[in-house]
Amino acid sequence: MKDIQSLSLQLKNIFGRVKKSSFVRNILIVMTGTAAAQVIGFALSPIISRLYSPSDFGVFGSFSSVATIIGAGVTLQYTQAIMLPKQKEDAIQLFVVSCLCTFIVTLLCLIGCIIAPTALNGLMKTNGIWALVLLVAAIAMLGLNQSFQAWCVRVKAFKHTSASQVVRSLSSNGTQLGFGCLKAGATGLVVGSILGNMVASLNLARVVFRDLGVLHRKIRWKRMKELAKEYKDFPMYSASMNVINSLSLGLPVLLLAHFYGIAVAGAYAFGMRILSTPMNFVLTSLRQVLFQKAAEAHNDGDPLMPLYVKITLGLFALTLFPSLIVFLWAPQLFVWVFGSQWHIAGEFARSLVVWLMFMFCNLPAVLFARIIRIQDKMFVYDLIVLSARATVLFAGGMYLSAVYTIFLISLVGAILNIIFIVIVGFILKRKEDNAELNVNINDIKEQ
Repeated sequence: MKDIQSLSLQLKNIFGRVKKSSFVRNILIVMTGTAAAQVIGFALSPIISRLYSPSDFGVFGSFSSVATIIGAGVTLQYTQAIMLPKQKEDAIQLFVVSCLCTFIVTLLCLIGCIIAPTALNGLMKTNGIWALVLLVAAIAMLGLNQSFQAWCVRVKAFKHTSASQVVRSLSSNGTQLGFGCLKAGATGLVVGSILGNMVASLNLARVVFRDLGVLHRKIRWKRMKELAKEYKDFPMYSASMNVINSLSLGLPVLLLAHFYGIAVAGAYAFGMRILSTPMNFVLTSLRQVLFQKAAEAHNDGDPLMPLYVKITLGLFALTLFPSLIVFLWAPQLFVWVFGSQWHIAGEFARSLVVWLMFMFCNLPAVLFARIIRIQDKMFVYDLIVLSARATVLFAGGMYLSAVYTIFLISLVGAILNIIFIVIVGFILKRKEDNAELNVNINDIKEQ
């Protein structure tokens, strides 16, 4: 009886601590919006999948791959640096720097569209000027959304970032649904995606403009240049790495379209879209709150290793059972939910889940690597990933079927993600051990 009472008291204390935890509370706030957004998107997917063909998704996937690759470096990753300064006045300088970078990269993209329209259309499997105009708009919206969201996370405006997820999903999926009914094809998918980012950015702009109204007098060109130079490792390594990583993720769609046709690329893109929905439900929420929490702990001198291990193992436990279900029954589930034309997407999903499971678990590694400033090592790692994935795609495209090629991509991705998680954990542990040793030595000297 006493044991039961003791256990009950312990559970009550645990729930009490969880309830009071700002970290957990912030995750739940963001997760609520993300959950609503993902439910909306997933609920409409069986309808959208019947309004668009695999070829439509192939064009949309190719367009999105090009836009995402450029958009990965549109702010030169100064958005990530916004979290790090202790003073809010310095953070606002970096926010302005990220917006200026967005303007410059968008302008360069426009110039590229004017100079080489045929090459870009060929890469995206599109025709005419409409795709180039939409590409420029997509880059601008991606950059502004990244900057606005980074600032909102910095000031802990998690209710606004949560609401922006719902707004994005409603506007994006609603537009795609409407254009699908009008038989707009791939254009409807592209326009819906861009409109979603635009509306989400407008929702976040309320927080940004409110803080700009207070802090705009603190913005100085000289200080912006100083901070841009201080955090130069973000454009040098983090932005380059982000572009390489996006190229690595977008390469399968582009090369599958080249080797196997646009319909196969569309099946791959659709499979990734469906599998990414539940992943993003957790990761979008956790990415914002964990980065803010870890950066704050790092600034306060607290150890990061316990948090790193706890979150990584927790993500693995969370994804294991759903991944097993997808691996066993993905083809049947895709046919039943989305229609018979998506059977091949289910076959691809069965293979992709092996890779995505470990990609899901590497979020703490990615965020903590930026906080402890080892972007140079991450840059080398991403070059290895890109080279490995490109090699598999080219070799598979020449000698194997699409199913076997995607299985090899997934297997290589899983192995490389495991290696990455272990490497970041090892470096983090070594840094913290060295820091603790230095503190002990200094204490001895003072005595």
